[in-house]
Amino acid sequence: VVNLLGISITVLFTLLLVFIIVPAIFGVSFGIRKVYMKTLLKIFQWATLRIERGAKEKNHPLYKPYVNGIIAKEPTSLEEEIKEIRRSGSGKALDTPEFELSDIFYFCRKGIETIMDDEVTKRFSAEELESWNLLSRTNYNFQYISLRLTVLWGLGVLIRYCFLLPLRIALAFTGISLLVTGTTVVGYLPNGRCKEFLSKHVHLMCYRICVRALTAIITYHDRENRPRNGGICVANHTSPIDVIILASDGYYAMVGQIHGGLMGVIQRAMVKACPHVWFERSEVKDRHLVAKRLTEHVQDKSKLPILIFPEGTCINNTSVMMFKKGSFEIGATVYPVAIKYDPQFGDAFWNSSKYGMVTYLLRMMTSWAIVCSVWYLPPMTRQPDEDAVQFANRVKSAIARQGGLVDLLWDGGLKREKVKDTFKEEQQKLYSKMIVGN
Repeated sequence: VVNLLGISITVLFTLLLVFIIVPAIFGVSFGIRKVYMKTLLKIFQWATLRIERGAKEKNHPLYKPYVNGIIAKEPTSLEEEIKEIRRSGSGKALDTPEFELSDIFYFCRKGIETIMDDEVTKRFSAEELESWNLLSRTNYNFQYISLRLTVLWGLGVLIRYCFLLPLRIALAFTGISLLVTGTTVVGYLPNGRCKEFLSKHVHLMCYRICVRALTAIITYHDRENRPRNGGICVANHTSPIDVIILASDGYYAMVGQIHGGLMGVIQRAMVKACPHVWFERSEVKDRHLVAKRLTEHVQDKSKLPILIFPEGTCINNTSVMMFKKGSFEIGATVYPVAIKYDPQFGDAFWNSSKYGMVTYLLRMMTSWAIVCSVWYLPPMTRQPDEDAVQFANRVKSAIARQGGLVDLLWDGGLKREKVKDTFKEEQQKLYSKMIVGN
């Protein structure tokens, strides 16, 4: 038994080395993951057809999520809508500004619409799928439609938990161990081209191994626009794995808060080989200190581009929410990046208020795969007549447009905080202008 176990481990390690670790070191692929993805797509198509047929046989309505919301909303202004209410109710127009009791109905309707179809809250829950991907991770499960579908689902559970999960854990452990060891060793070398070269390739190699630990299939577009030294790379934020998705194709200086535990060990090792920007917990709250450290970094054109996620929290990859203006006040060249995940194979969104990091990573490693597209957009600079907020909104709109995401003005901080009074005051000001003028 011991001999068989030893032989099995040796064979497994050899396969990992030949088919995954060595290709990751040289940045090549044998195409195994793409064949795997195509096979899954065919299985999902069959399962969807079987679900539709089963629903028809049992006279059950097909499950269809409300992708675009449950209420049709017209892009009209407060003034236009109140005019329409007044015309239909009392026949009066807004020629003589004065309060009308019917105006209350506008605010009542808006309040009910927001409660029924809150465009902010639903950005912090998993995106609902129209078809089933053999994972029990949507609000509707289909495995009981037929016996064959149930057997296929059970087989999928065995494959994901008994084969893919141990393989992925082994790869993740290998990637993290090599990252800590490699960056620590490189950190002892004297500064120069040799150290920079080795640091770059150690980081790329380890991130590529970690990407394979998630069976990530990534398509990079417009690589000629990749971020360059002395700039800031900004991207929409869905998950902590956004970092390894981007870092497996480029070399970045990370920005973040210093952690303890395993994450702290990794951070301390990484900073020895590369000038990452880590902040103490007390320093993160000091906007001026953060801006100063970032400005000093980008002014040195020999330093790596900084990778920042200006939303400040994870969004479910259906939209892009408000960008914090701090990254856009520095005056550096901004390199926008749009990341779009395909939820068919696994939901990459991290709902941090619902799942801890360990639980989230377990869900990722027991999904079928992580499939995404990355677009490098042309570099953007702040115009003379723009303030930091306008520049941030322009960059956000470009990312949303390229990634096919909804462009929202709401702050992602609403995930944990109440709506600021300024939002309510803005509506009050608009209405008071109608009644009493400017």
